[in-house]
Amino acid sequence: MTHAKRFAGIPMSKTMREICKEEDYAFLEKVEDSRDKGAEQDKLEEEKMREHHEERIRRSQERKQKEEERQRELEEMRKQKEQEWKSHVAELAAEREGALKERALRLREFRSFQRKVHEKEMDLGQGNGCEKIECD
Repeated sequence: MTHAKRFAGIPMSKTMREICKEEDYAFLEKVEDSRDKGAEQDKLEEEKMREHHEERIRRSQERKQKEEERQRELEEMRKQKEQEWKSHVAELAAEREGALKERALRLREFRSFQRKVHEKEMDLGQGNGCEKIECD
């Protein structure tokens, strides 16, 4: 042992040397015990740290997963709203087109009626004023 070599160079009595040996051995036993306990505590702390690290990784992965899910839901909602908007615009365009077609048809009918009336007036103007106007 290294402590024996160290103490050999120190001048002291036999009794003192025996007391020192006993104290050294008692001290070394305590140190070894504390090393064993310290090693066990180190292992426990290391295990706790590893568990804590794994827990942090797991929570981080859960947060990432929730964020990805939230982003997916937002994207789906955006696509759904966009589709609803497109269908709404298509409905409005169809209504507008139908109204324009209906208006064009009424305008054609009115122009046709005007032509007929104008032709009858022209016929009446050229002929006798006594002729009767026939109504359709």
